[in-house]
Amino acid sequence: METKVDEIADGIFRLSTLDTNIPGGFTFNQLLLDAEEPLLFHTGQRGLFPSVAEAVGTVLPLDRLRWIAFGHYEADECGSMNQWLQAAPNSTVVSGGLAAAISIGDQADRAPRVVDDGEVLDIGGKRLRFIATPHVPHGWEAHLAFEETTRTLLAGDLFTQGGDGPALTEDDIIESSVAAEEGFRYTAPTPLYGPTVRRIAELDPGTIACMHGSSYRGDGGALLRALADTYEAKFVPAG
Repeated sequence: METKVDEIADGIFRLSTLDTNIPGGFTFNQLLLDAEEPLLFHTGQRGLFPSVAEAVGTVLPLDRLRWIAFGHYEADECGSMNQWLQAAPNSTVVSGGLAAAISIGDQADRAPRVVDDGEVLDIGGKRLRFIATPHVPHGWEAHLAFEETTRTLLAGDLFTQGGDGPALTEDDIIESSVAAEEGFRYTAPTPLYGPTVRRIAELDPGTIACMHGSSYRGDGGALLRALADTYEAKFVPAG
């Protein structure tokens, strides 16, 4: 499978691999942040490592990679974590404290750098604010990241879409996200969903970088609030 590379914000590259074995096609995306201390958000599964590594190499040498981060413990989020740690000897995994305690501290070949909710990691020219989002969209140790200089939300599984759309769109992606939810039922629809998504909306992102499907450019705050309203109406059980 070929991994495509597109710059979706200044110095932020979407690495996208289409899996046609999933009906309708399904993209697995990573985000590469080119900075003084480059960071990869999502690693992809172990089997994707050769293709994703080749794509990263078109932007920067693999051994320059300094940080490896992801939203929660799952194969497409961090399956090739240790392959990256080997390819980039000076790299370190960034993890929330809960994730480090229950998974990453055991599974990673090197000890992770633990970040607290709201903590900012300055990677030189870019600043990543990590936001704890337990069970949103799934995983009790879940968190997302917001790159402050470009106002880009690294949104993980939020706004998951099927198919192989453009790398970046200004079209509303909620309808396609709802279709993916109805097909996969990947979200944990707890009463925390709406308040958590609205808290993220307060960051007012200009770009929403999605792990599956097209990324979005536009009024990200409004789109996130609309997502919260839609999910509460369609998927979150009443009180």
